[in-house]
Amino acid sequence: NIKTELDGIMFDSRKEANYYATLKVREKAGEINDLILQPRFLLQEAFDKNGQHYRKLEYVADFQYTEAGRTIVVDTKGKRTDVYKLKRKLFEKRYPDLTIKEV
Repeated sequence: NIKTELDGIMFDSRKEANYYATLKVREKAGEINDLILQPRFLLQEAFDKNGQHYRKLEYVADFQYTEAGRTIVVDTKGKRTDVYKLKRKLFEKRYPDLTIKEV
């Protein structure tokens, strides 16, 4: 992945930057609204056990927006890592009304 800057924002890949450009055009045209970059979703709260502290676990998507009254969560993927697969599974369980759209 090649880090790419667009509109003063540094994206992790050219693919992600290009998708952002597409979303901005769609937002300007009124097709989508409420565009959010890097939205965070709590998957598990922090907790303590046996004297050890475990930090909260979050999934950070690339984009979130509203289209026709529905919330769309987007992840631009080049490769599905094992960590991503696990976080997606936890996300699907915790947020039954949302689905990750992979592009």
